[in-house]
Amino acid sequence: MHVVGMGNALMDVLLRLPSDAVLERIGLRKGVMELVSEAQMLALREEQASLIQTEKPGGAACNTVRALSRLGVKTGFIGKIGTDAAGIYYEEAVRNAGVTPFFVRTEGISGSCTVLISPDGERTMATFLGPAAEIRPAELSDTLFPDDGYLYIEGYLTANEPLMRAAIALARRKGTKVALDLANFHIVDTYKPLLEEIVPQVDILFCNESEAKAFTRMSAGAAAECLGRLVRIAVVTMGENGALIASGGNVFHVEAHRCCPIDTTGAGDHFAAGFFYGQTAKATLEQSGRLGVLLAGYAVNVIGTEIPEEYWEKIRNEMAEILGTGKR
Repeated sequence: MHVVGMGNALMDVLLRLPSDAVLERIGLRKGVMELVSEAQMLALREEQASLIQTEKPGGAACNTVRALSRLGVKTGFIGKIGTDAAGIYYEEAVRNAGVTPFFVRTEGISGSCTVLISPDGERTMATFLGPAAEIRPAELSDTLFPDDGYLYIEGYLTANEPLMRAAIALARRKGTKVALDLANFHIVDTYKPLLEEIVPQVDILFCNESEAKAFTRMSAGAAAECLGRLVRIAVVTMGENGALIASGGNVFHVEAHRCCPIDTTGAGDHFAAGFFYGQTAKATLEQSGRLGVLLAGYAVNVIGTEIPEEYWEKIRNEMAEILGTGKR
């Protein structure tokens, strides 16, 4: 393994609604991402039977390692799923993507994120975490971590403090490099004391502009420089303004690919995949950043969090040009 992700194993279900009446029946606010109860999730699944839907394995870390697998990097994913059909499908889909699954199973239904698309295009997200966020430290082993690679931790797991501490400690003892994504500025605000403790133990820190500001109370440029002194490599993504990569007092700016985004869901996950690809290929920080914005640029031009098959040969060729290795 070169990169093993650990995060919330959530099935992404995209539903196209004929009207907003479903939202009213289930008690969801239009255009908002909300955590929902098991009862609400079961009600949603009843609705799914009659609606046009698309199902994919989701979760930020899982999205990243699946994209890396498409690039030929050996990856794994640590998560917790239920014993239902959704859990079985999730594991099969991860395995079929070329990712080695390391799943803990528990009785009950698996976690999922249902994206309800209204007729006007507005998206409402209902997330049922289920067992996804309940991995226990005792369910981890350093045999899951690569000897000469990365453990990539999804920031949403910060809510599970014992797991975060145990995973980082195990990785450190194994000699595995640790990468962390800050996930969401609400996560940073809520768990900042814990993050202030664990961030200096991280090798690569990924965050977007709002997350960097929440952590440092600084603008993107100053935040990148500050974070680059706390960790070996800090990455601050800025959407259409590209990304900043900081390390040891040096800050590099990488321009974004110019495009008209269709759906920005999963852009950060794919940036991380491109950056990791560069690092596993011994690329420079600037090259790794360029690979990240390249992959993120493709991700925002499609609906959902998965880049279609027909784009990958072109992506590999463009990445080879950035790395100076020619057509692959």
